[in-house]
Order: sequence, then C-alpha cells, then structure tokens
Amino acid sequence: MKQFRFVLNKILDVLAGVSFLVMVALTCWQVFTRYILQHPSSWSEELVGYLFGWMALFGASLVAGERGHMNIPVLVERFGINGRKAFVIFAELTACIFSAVILVYGGVQIASLAMVQMTSSLGIPIGVFYWVLPVSGGLNVIYTLLNIVDICSGTISLKTPDELEKEA
Repeated sequence: MKQFRFVLNKILDVLAGVSFLVMVALTCWQVFTRYILQHPSSWSEELVGYLFGWMALFGASLVAGERGHMNIPVLVERFGINGRKAFVIFAELTACIFSAVILVYGGVQIASLAMVQMTSSLGIPIGVFYWVLPVSGGLNVIYTLLNIVDICSGTISLKTPDELEKEA
C-alpha cells in the first residue's frame, strides 16, 4: 500500500508540476503576443484559467493524501489515543463522503451537462475541463481510505508533540 501511495503521489506531482509549467509558458506567450506582437492570444488566457483549476485540484488531492489540510488540533489533542483515533477516522470518513458525493457524483453531473457548451476561444466542450472534479474526487476517496487504513494499522502516528517529546 505504501508503494501504491508513492506511485500515486509521483503521478500527481508530475501532473500538477506540468500544469504549472504549461501555465507559466502560456502566460509568457500571452504577454509576448499582447505587448510585442500587438495581437493578444485569447486561447492561451482561457487555457491558463482551466489549467489553474486542474493544478489546484490535483494539489488538493496531494495534500489530502499527506493529511496536510489545515486543522485545529487543540481539541483533538485533549482526547486519549482512542478518542483521537476515532475523531481522526471520523474526519477522514467525512472527507471521503464529501469527495464521493460532491466531487465525484456532482462532478460527473456537471461535466456531462457542460459537454454541449463550447469554450469561447478553444472550441472544446467545457465539460472536458470539468472532468477534473470527479478525477480529483476519486483521488481524494482513494487517499482518505488509505489514510484510514494507515491510522487503524498505526502507520500514521496520532501522538501529540508532547507525547513524542516524553518518549525521546
């Protein structure tokens, strides 16, 4: 399972990184065509906007896999280890259900509906760009399930910094 997570992380690193590099290149192209050629490229500006959404959602999936989203641990750290484990599993299940319902199900619905609407400059169905929602949602579901397995098996430590300090 650790190997699967590693491969998934690497794929997302590449996808998010390539999206970012293409965005930078297209933005430079947009500046060049606007100010040097005096004929702005409209398609590149539109594509950068869509790539930004893809990059952000792939990055959010990576953060979900690392359990790095913002949280306020002050309440959870007051629980014992079993209470902490139950609370963290509940939080992962909540994220899993949200991802499955809103991102996967809702994303499929909106992407399907948007397949008949074309982008203004690219001439591509907008639904193509919306498919990142169910893809990212599926990745979030996979990551939250992997996190739950790792929490239950003890691979992910739930000890507070004070508890770790006392052990050292």
